[in-house]
Amino acid sequence: MAGHGLEGDRHADPRSPRQLLIGGSSVYEALALPPLALRENLLLDLDTADLVSGMLLRVGAEVILRLTFQCEACGALAARVGASSRALRQRRGMLARVETSGEIQVGDPVTVLEARSRFLPDDWHERAAMVLDAVPPGMVMSYADLARVAGVQSSYCRAFPRALAKLGQERAARAVPARSPDPAPRWDGAGFFVWRNPGCQVERVRVSWTSK
Repeated sequence: MAGHGLEGDRHADPRSPRQLLIGGSSVYEALALPPLALRENLLLDLDTADLVSGMLLRVGAEVILRLTFQCEACGALAARVGASSRALRQRRGMLARVETSGEIQVGDPVTVLEARSRFLPDDWHERAAMVLDAVPPGMVMSYADLARVAGVQSSYCRAFPRALAKLGQERAARAVPARSPDPAPRWDGAGFFVWRNPGCQVERVRVSWTSK
């Protein structure tokens, strides 16, 4: 579902860069992982470490996905699947947004499009800086909305005061706690991910299986 995610997925979110997690079959083979161990939504016959933020993938005849950034493998996940965080580094999967709606099936071809959208860095500090740079003049955004649009857990809000201070006073002033008395109107990140022109196809892989 364009601008939303997978139908029925509880993690679907119109303002998140984490609408869908793409896994690669090669990491399952290399680490002998059981099916769905990485909790991906879509498994492709490739190595996701080779994917780059800003790439556009067409899945089947209709769906277009916009790659955002690599999903960091936490220690808890590594312990659960019996692998080290180092082994999973850059291999947990690639996160994406849904640009064009449609249906997909196992075995659908996946086409890498020639066009590219905005690059989003893997480092969440850099992503937060990009979001803060996009705050409209005269407005501020809450820590919760900043976390949502930057693609980090809400628990990161506790680290924002110190982390944002390192991004410079001007940027730090554009984000406020939920109960801040600042009278400036709030921006929720609407429009940050708006992008057009999907481009043309240049390379193909295939879907292995899908899950929610």
